[in-house]
Amino acid sequence: MAEALEQWSEFNVAMVGATAALAGLLIVAMSVNIGTIMQSKTMPARLAASIAALVLAIAVSAMGLIPGQPVIAYGVEIIVATLGAGAFQWHVVSLVFRQPGVPANYRLGQSAAGVFPIAAFLLGGVLVVVGQVEAGLIAVAFGAILAIIAALLMAWVVLVELLR
Repeated sequence: MAEALEQWSEFNVAMVGATAALAGLLIVAMSVNIGTIMQSKTMPARLAASIAALVLAIAVSAMGLIPGQPVIAYGVEIIVATLGAGAFQWHVVSLVFRQPGVPANYRLGQSAAGVFPIAAFLLGGVLVVVGQVEAGLIAVAFGAILAIIAALLMAWVVLVELLR
C-alpha cells in the first residue's frame, strides 16, 4: 500500500511549495493591514483559520512524502492534523454565528470557504484509515486545493475588501 503514496509524490512536492509560498504571502498581507484587521471581530480568527488550513496542506503533503510510511499511519496523521486545523475553523464558525444583526446567508459565506477544506481532509483521512486509500488520497488532494482557494479568497478580503 505504500506504493499508493509514491504515486502522489509529485503532487505532494508541488503542494508543499505552493502552499508554503501562499502562507507567506498571506502573512505579509496581514502585516500590512494589521491595524484594520485587529479592529474586526472575526477577521483575526478567519485569517488564523486560513493559515491553519494552509499549514494543514503543507503538513499533510509533507507527511505523504515520508519514505516507506505505512498508509494507515498516514491516514491517522491526516486525521490528527485536521483536528488541529479544524479547531481554528470551529472558532471562526462560532464567532461568525454569534454576530448580531448579520444575515444568515452572509454568516454562511464567511464560514463555508474555511469549512470545505477541513471537511475534505477529514474525509480523506478517514477513507485512508478504513482502507479506501485511493478515494482518501483524492479527497486529501481536493482538501489541499480547497485550502489554497480559501486562502486566496481570504487574501483578497484582506488586501481589497477590508479597506473599502
